[in-house]
Amino acid sequence: MDSYEGTATLEWGANRSTCLARLGVQVAVRVTGNNWTCDAILEPFLTAEDRESFDLLMTLDPLFTLCFDEESMLHVSVAATGDDGRLTLTAYQAEAEESVGTRQLP
Repeated sequence: MDSYEGTATLEWGANRSTCLARLGVQVAVRVTGNNWTCDAILEPFLTAEDRESFDLLMTLDPLFTLCFDEESMLHVSVAATGDDGRLTLTAYQAEAEESVGTRQLP
């Protein structure tokens, strides 16, 4: 697969059994060799209150689960690239992010 464009879901869980946020995203994944990049746009656009909640979750821990379907998911770090709902997703690397957040992966 060289690229993928489509819909997915970002989930933020407090623990293995409690999902506190489930957000629809339109993703564009690009693969080059062993590396990949992923840009995403929140859909639908979040209200001011929902955006505040989303920003709080990212401040607490930017680790989300990106779900393409029930069997295809991966853990990603999420960073906002602006106030317009655009995000950059990178593969979660446990050793590089041990000091960020305290949640266990679902």
